[in-house]
Amino acid sequence: MEHGVFPGETVAGPDVPDEVIDTYRELSADIASGVGVVSTRLRGRDYAATVSGFLSVSYDPPTLLVSLYAEARIAEAVVDAGSWVLSLLPARLRGTANWLASPGSPLEGLLTQVDYGRAPETGAVIIEDSIAWFEVRTTQVTTAATHQLVIGEVVAMGRRANADDEADPLVHFASAYARLAR
Repeated sequence: MEHGVFPGETVAGPDVPDEVIDTYRELSADIASGVGVVSTRLRGRDYAATVSGFLSVSYDPPTLLVSLYAEARIAEAVVDAGSWVLSLLPARLRGTANWLASPGSPLEGLLTQVDYGRAPETGAVIIEDSIAWFEVRTTQVTTAATHQLVIGEVVAMGRRANADDEADPLVHFASAYARLAR
C-alpha cells in the first residue's frame, strides 16, 4: 500500500551545503558493511589500510571492487602497483582495524604490530587469521567524487581463520565497529 511522498532533503547541483553533507554522513553511517584490510606491495614497500567500502562485482570471472580515498597513500600505491589484497577481518582483530585506520600512521614500521603472511602471486600482505583473503589484479580504476574505485580480477584466494572467527566477522555500523549477533 502506497503511503504518499516521504519528506526529505533534496540533493542537487555541484555546491552541496555543509548541512546536507552532514545529514548524508549521518544517514550513510547506517549502512552496515564488513571490515577488511587492503594491502599492496610497491617498489619493495608494504602499504595497508582498513576499508569498509568493497564488494563482490562478479563470480565469473571472480571480480572485486574497493573504494579508496583518492588522496590517501594506499590509493596511490594500489593504483601504481596494479594489484592488491583484501583481507576480511574477524571481530577479534578490531585492534588491527583501528591501527591500520589511524590517520597519519607511519609508513616505516606500519606492520610491526600486525601478524601477516604474503600473497602467492604478488607478495602483498595477507592478514593472519583473516576470514577470507583475495589477491586481485587491477583491471579498471574509476574516479567517483573524492574516491578511486579500483576493480580487479581475483587471481588467488583463501582462508586463514578458525571456525569461531569465521562466524564472528568485524562489521562497521553507525560509525563504529560492531559484531553480528548470532
